[in-house]
Amino acid sequence: MRNWRILVMSAGLIALAGCGGMSANECGLADWQAVGYEDGVKGRSTDRFGDHRKNCAKHEVAPDFQAYRTGRDAGLREYCQPTRGYREGTRGARYVGVCPADLEGAFLASYYEGRKLYELESAVQTTSAQIKRRKTRMDEIETELTGFMADALSSDTSGEERAVLLVKTKQLAEERVTLDNEVDELEVKLERRREELEAHRARM
Repeated sequence: MRNWRILVMSAGLIALAGCGGMSANECGLADWQAVGYEDGVKGRSTDRFGDHRKNCAKHEVAPDFQAYRTGRDAGLREYCQPTRGYREGTRGARYVGVCPADLEGAFLASYYEGRKLYELESAVQTTSAQIKRRKTRMDEIETELTGFMADALSSDTSGEERAVLLVKTKQLAEERVTLDNEVDELEVKLERRREELEAHRARM
């Protein structure tokens, strides 16, 4: 694989293959074997070649598919390793079914292991964020209720205004009770998800 790395490094057009488009000069001079390798090592599907073809067709240049496929096949053999599968899973990357049959089994086993870790960590983060948002709102309600109470006790407040404040106070108090109950439920859920996460990490 070292020769492939050298090939990729020496092909200055590779970085451009992932950008918005290639110029006529870039399409004409592209080393399609190196472009294919770069796409393969990133786990991209053959749809990527279609993008290259459409882009270069604007400049009346036809990419070399055979060279591209040779490079991509080599790149995929580097991509489709268990360590890469695990890393892709832990970052929540989508697998698009590109690995050859002799490598896919081990790759997917590691990928799903990493994906499970990603999902458990995401669940913990999501639940923690839900709790934080509710507690923030509860603090806001406390501030609003304090303000309403001060207004209700003010001699400048009319009877009609106090009646309105009473309704608002009741609504806020009910909202706070609802939020408090939701926080209790979410904290139980958060503890359960943390236990699942720790259990998964312990099995790794």
